[in-house]
Amino acid sequence: MDEEFTDENYTVRDDMPDGTEGEHEHRHEHHQQVLARLARIKGHVRAIKRMVENDTSCPDVLTQIAAVRSALNSVGRVILEDHLQSCMVDAVEKDDYKRALKDLKNSLDKFIG
Repeated sequence: MDEEFTDENYTVRDDMPDGTEGEHEHRHEHHQQVLARLARIKGHVRAIKRMVENDTSCPDVLTQIAAVRSALNSVGRVILEDHLQSCMVDAVEKDDYKRALKDLKNSLDKFIG
């Protein structure tokens, strides 16, 4: 079964089709590091779920949720840095910087909140 997360602003599915808009022509410098960090975060979220299932104290659960938020922010900064150093440079070289800046602004608005 495919996992899906939805809130009022975003939908994220693990079965996104190939060829979606914004697909990269290259790999970012920190691609493998980002994947490793996301795998650790996924494990951490599963551990939090087990904590809730086991009736762990609310302060302990909230502390772990804060740790996951921090980890997600950290990996987001790495992705942003890679994006600025590669995708934005490519867009400028291809004279596509206006679209790239618009996409970056939209992404930053969502990332920052």
